Amino acid sequence: MNTKPIALLLAATTALSALPVVAQDDWRADLPVFRIGLLGGENEADRLRNNECLATALSERLGVPVEMFPAPDYAGVMQGLLAGQLEYAALGASGYAGIYLQNPDAVEPIFVSAEADGSTGYIAVMYTRADSGLTSIEELEGKSLAYADPNSTSGYLVPRFELKRMGLNDEEYFSRTGFGGGHEQAVIAVLQGQYDAGVTWASGIGEQSEGYSRGNLRRMIDNELLDMADLNIVWESPNIPNGPVVVRQDIPQEVKDIVKDYLGNQLETDPQCYYDVSFGEGQGWVAVDHSFFEGVVAMREEELRGSR
Repeated sequence: MNTKPIALLLAATTALSALPVVAQDDWRADLPVFRIGLLGGENEADRLRNNECLATALSERLGVPVEMFPAPDYAGVMQGLLAGQLEYAALGASGYAGIYLQNPDAVEPIFVSAEADGSTGYIAVMYTRADSGLTSIEELEGKSLAYADPNSTSGYLVPRFELKRMGLNDEEYFSRTGFGGGHEQAVIAVLQGQYDAGVTWASGIGEQSEGYSRGNLRRMIDNELLDMADLNIVWESPNIPNGPVVVRQDIPQEVKDIVKDYLGNQLETDPQCYYDVSFGEGQGWVAVDHSFFEGVVAMREEELRGSR
């Protein structure tokens, strides 16, 4: 599959010609390429490799080429969807809320991944280097904290919200805060001593020593980028709604139906691809709609009011 940086996508897109010619239904004439946005958070080569199976499967079923567009951050995918230059993406709940607050008719959430125990939520975790001696939030006063991305639910919105509920102003409590440029990058920044602590996402189930059953830590272990013995987990958040797979609302219904049929049966028909695209072990995709994310939308609205 051809791939392009998100910056080039926003300037122009071109259809692939390497795939076999298929009969052109009316919607295929209007939608000659199906474009998938890939969030920042792990290195580009890994993102493309992990999603190659998805692009291949959807191309076969849709009968049109599928292109993947890795973005350097969450905002690139969000803007691509808002601008009508992407058809599909897997977002965090906060990213979806950010799109909804700008244009409630832009995208439609269709699925979230179920965890290994069947639940449809996950957690944010705060971590430090194991050799730092920092084992609690109380010990982090005056230390530095790396958020993952300003549009991340677990890597910014929820930890900041929960710190406020504890009576802690992150701008005063920590010596400094910053953004790591994604979940994986923030972990690496902490391991390299650039920050004292960071936040990321995990399923919240399974063995902590194995990076839980699913999430950024598990993916980094799978990619041989992390040994959990090098980290302390110092805090876990309350449950967070899993982020959605979204499609643009204005694409043809037949396209939505094909995508939903594939994902709805992916765990049974293409289990390795499910594992690759969903960051670890789970029980398949569960259908959702906007109501599943109303709490996160309200949280993001509050965050926006506080920043004005």
